[in-house]
Amino acid sequence: MNKPLTKAEEQVMQVLWRLGSAYLKDIVEAMPEPKPHSNTIATIIKILIDKGYISHKVHGRVHCYTPAVSKDEYSALSMKTLVEGYFDGSFSNVVSFMVQQQDLKVADLELLLQQIKKKKNF
Repeated sequence: MNKPLTKAEEQVMQVLWRLGSAYLKDIVEAMPEPKPHSNTIATIIKILIDKGYISHKVHGRVHCYTPAVSKDEYSALSMKTLVEGYFDGSFSNVVSFMVQQQDLKVADLELLLQQIKKKKNF
């Protein structure tokens, strides 16, 4: 799971995370408009299997696809990559940036602090 996802790959993963497991036709149906052609989705799924993000089982002539990586695992990897690439690996730099951009309010910071304190007590 070290390889990052393209925008199209991430779209397919979002659908599969939401569905849990699905056949190609289910994934195509769940894609946002304009829906890509099923051959395009099949190609993306093959790439995601090669990257280790999707596993599959064969049922007769069709394949059932399941996420091999949870959304939480991918989110953690994406966040870590973002923080390392843009904020010198510092989560406090992320918070400072969000405060400067006025995207993070005092109430949000207090909630984060409560979560951190609660986590340390476990």
